[in-house]
Amino acid sequence: MRYVAVSALSHPGLLRTRNEDSLVVGPWTLCATVTDSPQTLVFPLESPVVVAVADGLGGHPGGNVASSLVVRRIAAAGPRLNGEDEIHDVLDACNRAVYEAAGGDEGGDLATMGTTVAGVVVRYDALLVFNIGDSRVHAASPEGLRRLSVDDSPPLEPGRRTTSIVTQCLGGSSGYRAVRAHVTPVPVAPGDRFLVCTDGVTDPLTDDVIEGVLREHDDGRAVFELWKAAMEAGGPDNITLAVLRVGEE
Repeated sequence: MRYVAVSALSHPGLLRTRNEDSLVVGPWTLCATVTDSPQTLVFPLESPVVVAVADGLGGHPGGNVASSLVVRRIAAAGPRLNGEDEIHDVLDACNRAVYEAAGGDEGGDLATMGTTVAGVVVRYDALLVFNIGDSRVHAASPEGLRRLSVDDSPPLEPGRRTTSIVTQCLGGSSGYRAVRAHVTPVPVAPGDRFLVCTDGVTDPLTDDVIEGVLREHDDGRAVFELWKAAMEAGGPDNITLAVLRVGEE
């Protein structure tokens, strides 16, 4: 039987007063709250398993509301996400739902709230990677760390490694804007591992640091060590991540 083991954690970091990240693992959601230690869940790959993070936009109202809304909708749709069209449809619906929850054309206290999203749908023999914004999905293999998602960010200025600006997100504007998710199919086999995370991991940590942790550790220990490294690097943002491992027995 083929299965996927998913270890995950969400934490506000050291500088933010609250956690505006949310997380979905199969039917389980963690909405703008905190886990004190990694949680590990195991799912047989008899039907699609979705794992995703959503990072509420900083500097906008209601980031926690937007990220929570999105992961709940993705969790509900998860078993039906059999192909690229279904993923595009659910993310389009999430975009519309965030806009409407923010007050729609009338606006309100939550006007311009928004969120990024990044994740994977794990099937028996393939992975569907998706994202909107700058949360990320990486493959971790013996050959090294490989980014599978596509950042929606402007070109970096010389000498800069990161930027907080996103060119596409769910919601995030006073008027409705359509989105076009990045969706990429990836073959998957037992032993393959993946990292899904918000920029609270990838901004303070270089790819070399992330790769080093994932070479040395698996599952919950890998999640803990990445969280610890991000905290030791200043914990400048909310930290949410999931490490996936495909197995067979």
